[in-house]
Amino acid sequence: MPTTPEDPDEGAQTRLADRETVRLPIQRRAVRGKDAARRPDRRAPLVLAAVVNSLWAAVVSLVPTLVVVWLIFALDNAGAPLANVLRLGLGGWLLAHWVPLQTGIGPVSLAPLGLTAVAAWRVYRAGVHTSRAIGARARLRGTPWSPWPAARAGAAVGVVYAALGALAAVLAEHKGVEVSAVRATLTFAAFGLVAGSLGAFAEARGIARLAARTPQVMRDATRTGAVAALLVLGAGAATTGMAVAFSGGDASQIIDDYHTGIAGQIGLILVCAFFAPDVTAWAASYLVGPGFTIGSETFISAAHVSVGPLPAVPLLAGLPSTPATGYAPLLLGLPLAAALVAGWLLARRSLRSDPGRSWFPLLGAAVLAGPVAGVLLGLCCAAAGGSLGAGGLADVGPQSGAVAFVATFMISIGALLSTAATKLALRAKGARE
Repeated sequence: MPTTPEDPDEGAQTRLADRETVRLPIQRRAVRGKDAARRPDRRAPLVLAAVVNSLWAAVVSLVPTLVVVWLIFALDNAGAPLANVLRLGLGGWLLAHWVPLQTGIGPVSLAPLGLTAVAAWRVYRAGVHTSRAIGARARLRGTPWSPWPAARAGAAVGVVYAALGALAAVLAEHKGVEVSAVRATLTFAAFGLVAGSLGAFAEARGIARLAARTPQVMRDATRTGAVAALLVLGAGAATTGMAVAFSGGDASQIIDDYHTGIAGQIGLILVCAFFAPDVTAWAASYLVGPGFTIGSETFISAAHVSVGPLPAVPLLAGLPSTPATGYAPLLLGLPLAAALVAGWLLARRSLRSDPGRSWFPLLGAAVLAGPVAGVLLGLCCAAAGGSLGAGGLADVGPQSGAVAFVATFMISIGALLSTAATKLALRAKGARE
């Protein structure tokens, strides 16, 4: 006889599966003469879901820009009309989506990647919520999974985001700043389509299904290459932080030279935070080898340093003034160390799940991790480049092609050596045991 928590038998455990169940009140009601079990699921209209989610994504990423612009106006201790704050904030928001601005000093196209990351994250979530609202994951029992609901959700987010980009381009234009509405529409459409589709397919389990059908070697190579790229970028971020910390006096002097109050200083710090991922990519390019440029007169690499006129930005106070000497060349070994760590993680993870895995697929994944990491680092460096006006600052950023080429070989060699050494070490350890 089944027991209940109110009257348990001595030494017996309660079995919830044997207890009597009843329908909840909402389950007892029929809808339009249909049985509750066969009642159709309520789905939100695709257009409504895409509009609401995309609009919220735009608001969340736009508000920090407006706050920073409002604080920046405190640099001259003067207020600013709300219309000017809105126009300049929209201009910075467009710039974060790689929409260039035509200004009085020339074209400005260097995107603040910190704000770009926030925008991409929110559009990704817009794709997730839109896909969930229309039930892209749900399917009838016995029917094959279809990618079209998720594709429609991603496309709808892209269309709505393109409309928001066009509206922002029209509103951002004012005296001294021009924005191409066509360029903004196309750029926002691509941005929304890519980020929104990733979120929609992740929610609909499309990415998981694609990964399950991908060969194990490619999955391991993709994961290892991504880990290596993230470790190299992390090394770049750490190097940037140390350089700015060591040059803290110069950075403080740059802030003091603006003669602003607390609000203006906060605004400057937030601007540096928005552009910190850009400088991280520059530092990663420095560690890999090719280096980066800040205009036509400034080139920074481990072997050669040429410094010209620079913008008065506290984040640039940590730039080296001489080639790497002393202990500084040890920093150039960080990308190789990242490759070794990625290869070690690959071998441990693979051999833990499959102790009898042969050499060929394991080393093949290690070699293919190099191109994956090279492509990812090249894309990050390309995103961190642009212009800050005409003349001497027309070309700013790392050499993305050279970074991708060098990183590919460096990561492949390091991951290959580390994976082989780890497999041999684990085999020797198993033989001793």
